[in-house]
Amino acid sequence: MKLRCAGARRRAWLAWLFLAAAGTRPALAQDAAAAARGPVVLTVSGKLAGGQDQVVQFDLAQLSALPQHSIHTQTPWYPGPRTFSGPLLRDVLSRAGAQGQRLEARAINDYKVSIPVSDAERFKPVLALQIDGKPIALRDKGPIFIVYPYDHDPQLRSTIYYSRSIWQLKALEVR
Repeated sequence: MKLRCAGARRRAWLAWLFLAAAGTRPALAQDAAAAARGPVVLTVSGKLAGGQDQVVQFDLAQLSALPQHSIHTQTPWYPGPRTFSGPLLRDVLSRAGAQGQRLEARAINDYKVSIPVSDAERFKPVLALQIDGKPIALRDKGPIFIVYPYDHDPQLRSTIYYSRSIWQLKALEVR
């Protein structure tokens, strides 16, 4: 968008700086996409800031640059409790500017599952990039695995939440 007068440009620039300084700069699709330098490992699309049908692509460096969180929990897929680390799902959705109520998560093998966006805030699942401090290999459910804190809430130890724990995640469509 081209602004026609210097005063309007200056006001827009000052508003942008104010929002950035306050830590509330809106996440725009082009902001996240512009920073992708390595191979894209996650694509977020759909109802994002800036309108319907936006696309944001993340590489591992971008996901690793977000605040990292760890969940130490037992899962049905490993013999004992493991520590899963990565950004919170809610932080990735926020960075992408997600505006919808549901996510369609898709794995590399095209497995799909629907996840309510409310899970991101309510349960704080992570997009695990590491297990026990090591990157998750593709053959071991990586490079991205949605993990809920199963041991923190008995409700999460059910097939509903285990099915939402998609591994080899490649895409999230916001609806």
